[in-house]
Amino acid sequence: MTLPDSRIDVAVVGAGIIGVCTALELAERGMRVTIFDPAPVCSKTSYGNAGVISPWTCVPQSMPGLWKQVPRWLIDPEGPVSIRLGHLPKLLPWVLRFLAAGRSERLDPVADGLFRLSKGSVAAYKKRLAGTGQEQLVRDSMYVHVYRDPKAASLDHLGWQLRQARQVPIELIDKQALQEIEPHIADDFAAAILIKQQGRASDPAGIGIALAEKALAKGAEHIQTKVREIHPDQGYGCQLVTDQGVFNAGKIVLAAGVWSCQLLKRFGIKLPLEAERGYHLVLRNPGITINHSVMDADQKYVASLMQAGVRVAGTAEFAGLEAAPNYARARRFADQAKRLFPQLNCADPDEWMGSRPSFPDSLPCLGEIPGVKNIIAAFGHSHYGLGMAPGTSEIIADYITKRIDRETLSPYRITRFQ
Repeated sequence: MTLPDSRIDVAVVGAGIIGVCTALELAERGMRVTIFDPAPVCSKTSYGNAGVISPWTCVPQSMPGLWKQVPRWLIDPEGPVSIRLGHLPKLLPWVLRFLAAGRSERLDPVADGLFRLSKGSVAAYKKRLAGTGQEQLVRDSMYVHVYRDPKAASLDHLGWQLRQARQVPIELIDKQALQEIEPHIADDFAAAILIKQQGRASDPAGIGIALAEKALAKGAEHIQTKVREIHPDQGYGCQLVTDQGVFNAGKIVLAAGVWSCQLLKRFGIKLPLEAERGYHLVLRNPGITINHSVMDADQKYVASLMQAGVRVAGTAEFAGLEAAPNYARARRFADQAKRLFPQLNCADPDEWMGSRPSFPDSLPCLGEIPGVKNIIAAFGHSHYGLGMAPGTSEIIADYITKRIDRETLSPYRITRFQ
């Protein structure tokens, strides 16, 4: 049956940070928007991350020569990458695409695509949070990449060159300057590279909740139900088949992260979207202050002080969407964080796991989905969902309101994998 409902201009499937920001942007442009998600706002993937909000993201996950480091990472129990053997056959095609995406000639186009979505993100969050009473959830910060070997802290490395080519404000500092910035940092860190003019979230999920409440105040709705099927516009609008009935909408924005592809299967659309699982550990009574987001450049994990305590986040585990969490990966963060900040109190940990929606080339899919009229992709943001949500919401709203055409979205087109 079809439930009686007021006309929905745009249905947003997914109440993560991408969906919430998109719903708010559309509501502010005068559209009638409804968010559909069985889970509470930002309670899944968007809940757990390092809280880094970077307006400068431009370094792809796949880089030339990365494959040389992967075997060492895989055999290291504390390494940043883990693959469950049972998932390896299914993962292998994705891995081959991932390595191919790191070819030198692909770097600049991907870097530009990342940069476009992240630029201005800190200011955009501050603007969106204005008037919510939660303005303190985004703070000015630096992203401090710390190195034990001062020779490794080189701005000549390719990732830093990509940033410098895009005028990212970075600075190489020595041990003394690092200890002035982060007084509790371990003595064996000899250098750091700072990315300046960043932001950090003191409660990533809280940001999403505040923005969702703002969207609701502007007329949006949130129906907490599972979407079973989506049907494209066949002349009378799109349809969503949910656990609470069938809803009609002019357009559908698919922003369901790793679950997005499940709704596209019935159209014969297969995409290399991998559930790249990440873990975090919250240390509730840290006993120290961390002034910025701090990354151990060797081990690839990040520590940041939030309202709930120090959150330590990172790692990429490939095990499929349905596999049980391996919380040992989260618990290892306690020892790693102690090596980063020796005075850190690790006595009261809280562990978490979530699944990042990752395409091999680090870029999301945005815009039209060929063959399914008025269903619009907005998923696949990998590690960058928090930082790219404002930019994504603007570009999707511009596309829906015809301020830009599909050619503008070509770097993110869904057909690039076909």
